[in-house]
Amino acid sequence: MNYWSKNITEIANEFETDLEDGLNSEKLIENTQKYGLNELEAKKKQSLFVKFLNQFKDFMIIVLIIAAIVSGYVGIKEGEGLTDSIIIMIVVIMNAIIGVAQENKAEKSLEALQKMSAHMTKVIRNKNVQIIPARELVPGDVVILDTGDYVPADLRLISTQNLKVQESALTR
Repeated sequence: MNYWSKNITEIANEFETDLEDGLNSEKLIENTQKYGLNELEAKKKQSLFVKFLNQFKDFMIIVLIIAAIVSGYVGIKEGEGLTDSIIIMIVVIMNAIIGVAQENKAEKSLEALQKMSAHMTKVIRNKNVQIIPARELVPGDVVILDTGDYVPADLRLISTQNLKVQESALTR
């Protein structure tokens, strides 16, 4: 796989792409089936129940649960009842419900932002320059980068003129 150490012709031959005309339709379909889309695999989403249980991992929540147990024990011992421990547990459970709701809202907002900021890129396919979503890139595509463009994937540069890269996005 060390494409950085291979010359451009070897890579073009391996992916069966023409450096001037880009991928043809048949090879594009074949590479898409073989390599999949140009996107990271999303983590499996947790169920609401698991998210709810995860709310109880916080140190302060554990302290409150212990306080509710101690309060209940002392209340029963002294005949005062479980009122204090029930109130503490209601607060803990409400906190967990609010935490799950906020987490779900944040996930949905992030998904919406990702859909809105889907980058487009220019490629050469079937002898034509096309603008496609970056997620549809496949190995063997010939990508055209202009000033201000985001680099849509790991690329091997074929030719450049006055290339400058701003790496600040990589250091966030």
